[in-house]
Amino acid sequence: MKKLLPFPLLCFVLLLSSFIVRPESNGYQVGDKAADFKLKNIDGKMVSLADNKAAKGYIVVFTCNTCPYAKAYESRIIALNAKYAPQGFPVVAINPNDPAVAPGDSFEAMKTKKYAFPYLLDESQQVAKAYGATRTPHLYVLKRQGNDFVVSYIGAIDDNSEDATLVKTKYVENAMTEIMAGKPASTSSTKAIGCTIKWKRA
Repeated sequence: MKKLLPFPLLCFVLLLSSFIVRPESNGYQVGDKAADFKLKNIDGKMVSLADNKAAKGYIVVFTCNTCPYAKAYESRIIALNAKYAPQGFPVVAINPNDPAVAPGDSFEAMKTKKYAFPYLLDESQQVAKAYGATRTPHLYVLKRQGNDFVVSYIGAIDDNSEDATLVKTKYVENAMTEIMAGKPASTSSTKAIGCTIKWKRA
């Protein structure tokens, strides 16, 4: 009997440790359905994915005011919206940063931005956690399938986070060409490069 006791004990320890070390959520993977959200835009209105009935999809980008990488990509995010919004894939920008950690990312500071697309505050940070966003910027392409929006690309905008003139591979644009043609993106996931999201302190 004594030889049998350590095994169930080991199983219990392993089970317990799996709950301790496993992240609460790994976020969306390519092919997952993205849940809708309702977040406050800089104009004070609440915005959700369901609001735009004509949208074929969305380019959802987690970004902010203060991160140098977000600043470097700002013009490229604007360009993505200018190119793809008329084709049914508008940009939706979301700021997930806690202003207590990054004061320059407060809602009042967000209002200084004059974008042609929504710039939303994820005050609870629950949307960023659901998506699995970790960086600013961190981009997700969603494609409509019936009433659902399916994640079709996750990661970086391109391969040069510092200088747009030195970009060799435009990950999002390449993915969009295939997605809009009804094909899966041949490169559907890349590593997001940017500042870490400023999470609320415990």
